[in-house]
Amino acid sequence: MVRHISFNQSPFSHLEQQTNPLSPLFLPEKYYGFIAVSPGFHHNIYTFAPINFKLQMKYSGWIWLMALVLLNACAPNNVTEEKDWEKYFTQNKVEGCFMLFDNSKGTFKVYNLDRAKERFLPASTFKIFNALVGLETGVIKDTAMVIPWDGVTRSVPEWNQDLSMQQAFKASAVPYFQEIARRIGKDTMQKWLDTVKYGNMKISRVDTFWLDNSLQISPDEELGFVKKLYFDGLPFNKTSMQAVREVMLMEKTGKYELRYKTGWGRSGPKEIGWIVGWVEENGHPTFFVLNIESENHQIDMRNIRMNILKGILSEEGYFKGMK
Repeated sequence: MVRHISFNQSPFSHLEQQTNPLSPLFLPEKYYGFIAVSPGFHHNIYTFAPINFKLQMKYSGWIWLMALVLLNACAPNNVTEEKDWEKYFTQNKVEGCFMLFDNSKGTFKVYNLDRAKERFLPASTFKIFNALVGLETGVIKDTAMVIPWDGVTRSVPEWNQDLSMQQAFKASAVPYFQEIARRIGKDTMQKWLDTVKYGNMKISRVDTFWLDNSLQISPDEELGFVKKLYFDGLPFNKTSMQAVREVMLMEKTGKYELRYKTGWGRSGPKEIGWIVGWVEENGHPTFFVLNIESENHQIDMRNIRMNILKGILSEEGYFKGMK
């Protein structure tokens, strides 16, 4: 079976939802291509050739011919389950999953495939979405917009001051983005959740729904979301998406750029941690998502998340400028 889809999508969740094999998703035309999918598509994804969308519309018969050629000529790229990555989770006494998609090569590696399809509260990874809606609606004027500190002393010292949007994003300041959500309003926020189809799209209170387990999203869906963000594939203005990509930049050297957002929340007795983003070398992005859990409420979440992320990426040959 041949379906029209992009690697700017999550190969799991969006393949399942695709109903029209020729309907374009949110995707720049240069990344728009055919992908052949076996019945067990979780394990066999074929390489694709970029196809100009306008040319496709003009020469649809030729495109279908090329699809058949691709189906017969391209060898499958297995979605590799990397059981060896378990050591990083065991060493840090957590359970979780890790997904790694090299966009230029079309290779997809996953540890703990079943968990990658389960939904969890997004916690502060939702700041990516919140920032996009804030910028799109004008609630956030620009990344330099300051919201004054409300005078309430909180446990994170960096939050107890006036913050710009850029500062709040990097400090993962919950109060700043709670105020942004209140200014956006519940109805407008719901409209954007429905438009993007972000996770289960559920809102409770407008300033806590991404923290209280109302809103939930899977690692697979998170991966698809940031891929769309990278390729200007979300239904937001390009200036809004560019601004959010810029504030996601956490590390930059002559060899690589690392952009991500972390998250940390609680679901029942479990501490839930996230890192979602991409590493880019020589203009080639590789997207990743890390999701972990622990019942240890004293967990050193910040260091454990980063140890696992950096460990796996280093093992895969990143940070050397060779990708």
